[in-house]
Amino acid sequence: MAGGAPIAIDDARGAALERGLAWLAATDHKKTAAKIGIASLFFFLLSGLLALTMRAELAQPGLQFVSDHTYDELFSMHGSGMIYLFLTPAALALGLYLVPLQVGASQIAAPRLALFGFWIYLIGGLAMYAGFLTDNGAGSATWTATIPLSDSAGTPGVGMDLWVIGVALATLGSLLIAITILLTIVRLRAPGMTMLRLPVFSWTMLATTFMVVAAFPVLIGAMCLLLAERHIGGVFTGSTGSIAYQHIFWFYGHPVVYVMFFPFVGAVGETVATFARKRFFGYRALVVSLLFFTALSMAVWGHHMFVTGAVPNQYYSLTSTMLAIPAGIEYLDLVGTMVGGSIVFRAPMLFALGFILQFLIGGLTGIILASPPLDYHVNGTYFVVAHFHYTLFAGSLFGFLAGLHYWYPKATGAMLRERLAKASFWVLVLGANLTFFPMFFLGYDGMPRRVADYEPRFGNLNLLSSIGAGVIAIGVAMVLANMFVSWRRKVPAGDDPWEAHTLEWATTSPPPLRNFTTLPPITSYAPLLDRREAA
Repeated sequence: MAGGAPIAIDDARGAALERGLAWLAATDHKKTAAKIGIASLFFFLLSGLLALTMRAELAQPGLQFVSDHTYDELFSMHGSGMIYLFLTPAALALGLYLVPLQVGASQIAAPRLALFGFWIYLIGGLAMYAGFLTDNGAGSATWTATIPLSDSAGTPGVGMDLWVIGVALATLGSLLIAITILLTIVRLRAPGMTMLRLPVFSWTMLATTFMVVAAFPVLIGAMCLLLAERHIGGVFTGSTGSIAYQHIFWFYGHPVVYVMFFPFVGAVGETVATFARKRFFGYRALVVSLLFFTALSMAVWGHHMFVTGAVPNQYYSLTSTMLAIPAGIEYLDLVGTMVGGSIVFRAPMLFALGFILQFLIGGLTGIILASPPLDYHVNGTYFVVAHFHYTLFAGSLFGFLAGLHYWYPKATGAMLRERLAKASFWVLVLGANLTFFPMFFLGYDGMPRRVADYEPRFGNLNLLSSIGAGVIAIGVAMVLANMFVSWRRKVPAGDDPWEAHTLEWATTSPPPLRNFTTLPPITSYAPLLDRREAA
């Protein structure tokens, strides 16, 4: 500038920018978790828009809005976004925020590593979606990128390369975040917080991080090999190469289902115990079931490959069916916690009940898919789509929403609007079941998944599913509106509005930088309940 005069900067805007940059660089586990939560919400909304576009196309037979190739991009990126970029990071964000509070730690272990994990995850997610800006479009080889769909001949172009690189980076980011949570539980528990005094949610996070550490490096390796196959060749060749890739991918692909499930079981368990006004039923049995589930999750991947003829179906059918044992224990614990309790039907409890009832459908249909003869009939059909959406949407997402409504006052110091929360629950229950239940009948009758067009006889049920998807969008909008209104016009929550059981409610809402000033005696997994009963 002439004369060297300094450029004037508005003080208020400069201060706001400085605060924003400081927040982005902050290593406090609560702020890192918030950053992950915001990013995962962003990817959830993007992936949800893709789903709405798909359901608009599928409302009637014939091609209405998109081409076959564009539809391939839509379902591939929808599944990829929900699994790699929303549910997995959202589960870890919940753990990153809550585990230090629940174990009485002043901070997460390796906070800079957690922050680095967030940035790696975010860059990976943006790289995956950047494929839409390339000439050949985004990744379109399904969320599993099975060979030969994902090799250079099956899906040429930079967009698929960006997908592969993005998945590797997002998975690496999640792995780093999980390591910090695991280290916190192992090394930073408060005096008196023995392993068998960990809260239910922290136990589910411990099991989750075990699976992440065991399985996620395998996916990162698979993506590196896939990238080499696309540009060098000779890595996955012929039919044996396709089978080899499936073995590697599904070794990750089944534990990740429980990574997206366990933390929300913990959230529901905490919610149910609080609103049933009693201790969690069968605590030690839950711990054993989680550890058994974790170990067994590494031995069931072959049930995704029954139709290939390349796996011992009897073995994988047995291990997959055995999952019903720890799952049954967990259900018994949740229901047993409610039996004899003085249940208070607040919004978090409604979402918890929605999780329990709807996830049961996903679990029972999983037993069907664990039987090779039945799997032969429905493999590759909408029956499978219905099953995993009852698992991950009607199940895990409702568990996430139970945790969101339960812990929102702790994180913000404000209460969500109860009437709007309950209304959004009923809208989402209607939308989820209207969308996904007809898919069981579509799949049983033979409608293949991953197609943009279909026989006219499937039209009515597809129309119902598409209407249901619109209802889901309304329900999600209601939840977001509730969060926004409650944030802007706060109704103070107090430190412990629910009369909860675990340590995170022993500090202020929201918690201070170092989490606690003092801690109550820790004599069980429910120290605040112990204190109330002793008073």
